[in-house]
Amino acid sequence: MTSSERQLEEELISKLKELKHAYREDISDRAALEANFREKFQELNRVKLTDAEFERLLEEIVTPDVFTAAQTLRSRNSFTREDGTPLNYTLVNIDDWCKNTFEVVNQLRINTDYSHHRFDVVLPINGVPVVQIELKTLGINPRRAIEQIVDYKNDIGNGFTRTLLCFMQVFVVSNRDSTYYFANNNARHFSFNADERFLPIYQYAAPDNTKITGLDEFSDAVLAKCTLGEMISRYMVLVASEQKLLMMLPYSATRKTFCVL
Repeated sequence: MTSSERQLEEELISKLKELKHAYREDISDRAALEANFREKFQELNRVKLTDAEFERLLEEIVTPDVFTAAQTLRSRNSFTREDGTPLNYTLVNIDDWCKNTFEVVNQLRINTDYSHHRFDVVLPINGVPVVQIELKTLGINPRRAIEQIVDYKNDIGNGFTRTLLCFMQVFVVSNRDSTYYFANNNARHFSFNADERFLPIYQYAAPDNTKITGLDEFSDAVLAKCTLGEMISRYMVLVASEQKLLMMLPYSATRKTFCVL
């Protein structure tokens, strides 16, 4: 990471802290991410899981299918405990998303058997990572960051299929002056190649349709705690017929395709 990217990351973290996200400098790898999720899960569902139960819970909820993960995130689910009793649970407070815990993690390293990736900034809600923000130096086209995210997701055995990152809902890319966002999806809805299969990306806009392109302004408009919770819970639509996630944010600017960056 260059010094300017590091500075941009530090500025973003400061902004997110202003927006009441708790900065978790201690979460830097997969083990710490899972431990934090376990703590939040147990607190929300008023339960104490054994180590074996928690491992089995992870096995049940982690999936390479983005649509299935998105459904699990928004649903009441059931888990059978070691003594045979059922545990009805949610991953987040789906009745009032604003009452979840909102955190910010940076330089998260996710190692699997096949991939070793590092993520600039990740935003967990109640310990579940739902937003990834990829940053580039001012002057570098955000397209580079988008391509990097697509490459990460296409990497065999990547963290998006084998860890809690499977719950990622939204990607944000920025070089500070130009900021774009787009929904996570399975491969057939998440690609860009010479055959003109476009990855739908967006710029946020104010009520008067003025584009909000700066990262600082975008953070104020979209990433504040309750606004982010509303975005995930209300303005993301799960299209069952296509097994696809759609962004339906209010005042969104005209959809853009990868090629126009």
